[in-house]
Amino acid sequence: METALQDGNPADFGAEALLAAYAANRLTPLHALQAMTERIARANPEINAFAVMNPGALRAARESAARWAAGTPRGLLDGVPVTIKDLIDVATLPTRRGSNTTEATPAAADAPLVAALRAAGAVILGKTTTTEFGWKSPGDCPATGITRNPRNLAHTAGGSSSGAAAAAAAGFGPLHAGTDAGGSIRIPAAWSGVVGLKPTFGRVPQWPLGAFGHVAVAGPIARNVRDAALMLSAMAVFDARDPFSLPQTPTDYRAGVEAGVKGLRIGVLMHPGFAAPVDADGLAALETARRVLEGQGAVVAGMQVALPDVSEIFSKIWGAALTRLVGTIPPEKRGLLDAGLLGTALRFANVTALDMLEAEALRVRAAHLMAVREVDALICPCVPACAPLAEAEQGDAVAALWKNWAPWTFLFNLTRQPALSLPMGVNAAGLPVAVQIAAPMYQDAMVLRVGRAIEKAVAFL
Repeated sequence: METALQDGNPADFGAEALLAAYAANRLTPLHALQAMTERIARANPEINAFAVMNPGALRAARESAARWAAGTPRGLLDGVPVTIKDLIDVATLPTRRGSNTTEATPAAADAPLVAALRAAGAVILGKTTTTEFGWKSPGDCPATGITRNPRNLAHTAGGSSSGAAAAAAAGFGPLHAGTDAGGSIRIPAAWSGVVGLKPTFGRVPQWPLGAFGHVAVAGPIARNVRDAALMLSAMAVFDARDPFSLPQTPTDYRAGVEAGVKGLRIGVLMHPGFAAPVDADGLAALETARRVLEGQGAVVAGMQVALPDVSEIFSKIWGAALTRLVGTIPPEKRGLLDAGLLGTALRFANVTALDMLEAEALRVRAAHLMAVREVDALICPCVPACAPLAEAEQGDAVAALWKNWAPWTFLFNLTRQPALSLPMGVNAAGLPVAVQIAAPMYQDAMVLRVGRAIEKAVAFL
């Protein structure tokens, strides 16, 4: 666990370090909130990670400080600042979804994961930026503009959980809730040099469901694996509002995270159903992860799976979902949409019900083929290359989806497996590189365990 130094800046502390400092009476939630809001005021104008700040944060921090002073902290996250992606409802704050087509009306109720975080004592700093309706990976949208990468402001932070990853990398709080329908947690985490977890489908309840409800999940973005595990522990609850919510008992996902990988069977996946591109930096990160795992006693071997062409499957599911989304927007407002979103929706307007049934059948087949692999976990690239320039031309969005954005991530949305983006240092240009770790469905703890083993070793390389 991180050591909370009395003379350190609380904005640099992880969630566990903050909690330890609160418990030792070296710091209060008010001190932490002040440090983070000061950093946000100073650095966010260039980064642009927030869609809206939460005016209720100060009150929540005061209430938490009073509980700690009385010796009665509440839940796993009492007084820990968190942010929420602006696809997720937070009561009294608007949910604009990165779009000028939506209303600024405040949400009437918290989404399930927000209610769970509040119940755990978390202090909500604000809502982070997203690409419009979460549709793409470059981190910009019509409503809030470009979210930039704190590692290099000329580059994108990624998307669609743009602000969440940027906020994590910039030290705007230790914990950040994102969503992921094809890589929207893992891609910005990889490009921004932080940890991003796509949990098992249904692990974290969601409502209302977005355009990609049958493949999308919500999950944590943090600066280290243990903090991601802690946040998942607070978010992973059953909520009857979500018809896909898993029945589950409260679990601390940090338990067993330090168990190591000795004796585990780890597959290396290099063909996720099509010829997915990856550059030399991504391959080097993967090789480093492999060496680390073997050095710690894991049995690592190549993994061959005769998957259908998942790029074809996901493109159809993604495109048809965008067509349906655009159909819900009044015609007079459609000109306000991101031109790429609108063009992609029109391109898939002729997808039939039979096409979708076939895509769903192939999605289930891919899930079956991945489920019967005799491995405890697998590693593979996370992104095809490091973060592109923030203002780079997008080009053909469908081609970009499986060439430049999400070729390594969307498989695990189709199969509904847990998958983690883990930072592996930086390349020669100083941009973050990453590796992806996945495990069978429901084995979220295994993904975190393997990620933690690599994380600890990479820190000393």
